[in-house]
Amino acid sequence: METDPITEADIAAAEKLLAIAYTAQERAQMVGNLQGQIDSAVARRKVDLPNTVPMSLRFDPRLPGFEMPTADGVTGSRPDAPLPESDEDIAFASLPQLSGWIASGALSSRRLTEIYLDRIARLNPHLYCFATVTPELALAEADAMDELTAKGLSRGPLHGIPYGVKDLFDTRDIVTGWGAEPYQNRVPESDARIVTMLREAGAVLLGKTTVGALAYNDIWYGGVTRNPFNLEEGSSGSSAGSASATAAGLCAFAIGTETLGSITSPSQRCGTTGLRPTFGRVSRAGGMALCWSLDKVGPICRGVEDTALVLAAINGGDVNDRCSIQAPFHFDAAKGIEGLKLGYLPEAFEEGATDVDRAALEAAKKLGIEVVEVSLPDLPYGALMNVVYAEAAAAFEHLTLTDEDDTLTWQDEGAWPNTFRKARFLSAVDHVQLDRLRYLVMQALDGLFKDIDVLIGPFMTGPMLVASNFTGHPCLHLRAGFEELGTRSPASLGAGKLTTGEADDSGQKHRVPQGISLWGRLFEEGTILNLGQALEASLGVADERPRQPD
Repeated sequence: METDPITEADIAAAEKLLAIAYTAQERAQMVGNLQGQIDSAVARRKVDLPNTVPMSLRFDPRLPGFEMPTADGVTGSRPDAPLPESDEDIAFASLPQLSGWIASGALSSRRLTEIYLDRIARLNPHLYCFATVTPELALAEADAMDELTAKGLSRGPLHGIPYGVKDLFDTRDIVTGWGAEPYQNRVPESDARIVTMLREAGAVLLGKTTVGALAYNDIWYGGVTRNPFNLEEGSSGSSAGSASATAAGLCAFAIGTETLGSITSPSQRCGTTGLRPTFGRVSRAGGMALCWSLDKVGPICRGVEDTALVLAAINGGDVNDRCSIQAPFHFDAAKGIEGLKLGYLPEAFEEGATDVDRAALEAAKKLGIEVVEVSLPDLPYGALMNVVYAEAAAAFEHLTLTDEDDTLTWQDEGAWPNTFRKARFLSAVDHVQLDRLRYLVMQALDGLFKDIDVLIGPFMTGPMLVASNFTGHPCLHLRAGFEELGTRSPASLGAGKLTTGEADDSGQKHRVPQGISLWGRLFEEGTILNLGQALEASLGVADERPRQPD
């Protein structure tokens, strides 16, 4: 492509986009030397780089001196409640309850699968939470698990349990459309690693839960996924369908992913319990890449213990994920919380905090553990957002360069198409410096968790949403209470941070759930899960169900 020669005026104009300033002499020296740099960039763009090609550099959340925990194994509870008569009560039961009923023969996997398929048929037209439903496959897998049960065989706590998987994980011969128009007819030839692991654990695939287009928000090519507690608003994202379907009792659990809030944000909106594991713990092989150094995979459930049982099934290293880390996972549902030290950032519970947030902190203080105020170093945590923009823009560069981004439904300033375009003006030098800043943030959180075992706070606690996603620390988000709110606007990344949308206080109010987050040390999910169990029991709000639409 022929272009006019670069001029000193061009350089001066470009300086504004990069917040730098050169002298006239410096521009004159540079003007004849830039074309080779540009030609190299153009030449690279001619190389096809599909989404499956990873970065050569890999992120590892472990700092020098890190010692991997050695405890391993999961011990769940053994509830002995009888099988309910109501299909709805069965649908909303916990994983330990469902597992026990299937193991005893009181409930077959086929009946449970049929209960969920019936609920999907009735409620999905209101919620838009399943992009694809696979009833024939689900019933075949359920029957296979029932045959094993009849022989006295079990594959574990998830044996015969139906679930939904976020529609950015490949499923052989089943559309995996990534929520985005350019890919809505994409049919992979193999299963993602997580799908294989869950099948090996005995779980039954109901179908693909919706994902906000290219893993952001709740808008996808089939519509807007709804919050079951308020059908007038979206479910947040990007694990929009996984949270909505789980909250509405359309599956026993679901799989989500998080780059920056995509498990915790829809869990906050829909009242589910989302566990974002330590970066590297769960394989992403066969999943759509958004940001190679940030993407994480985890369960979305209706209770804390449920997330532990699912994580146990999907935990494990994988050579096909360059950032995968082999790590043990230990959880004992009967373990107490004696001796734990809980920290909180006082400013997080001041302006902007809700009554539910403050009540959750007070409930935690009454659990009989030490609760202390903590602080973090003064760093520009929000600046790290430019890493998200750069990696995501690289993952979908071809959409920008071919103008296919125009086919995406969501086209606001904060939506991906505009973000990808802006990212072309990010400085490579600044990007390297952001990686060095990330190291300082890793040190900051490592120092924080040397003094405490767990941090508690609202979903948007100060810098923690951004900081902990970049350091790879695990987070458990659980329901803490309810508020009367107007319909909330879509999420945004456009201001350099994630926001979950402002409520329209002039409209009708809806009783909607609100949650609280617990952050913990790298690869020590068991600690935040045990504290989460205690807090869940103390708050006593986990079992309230959304009202079914008329």
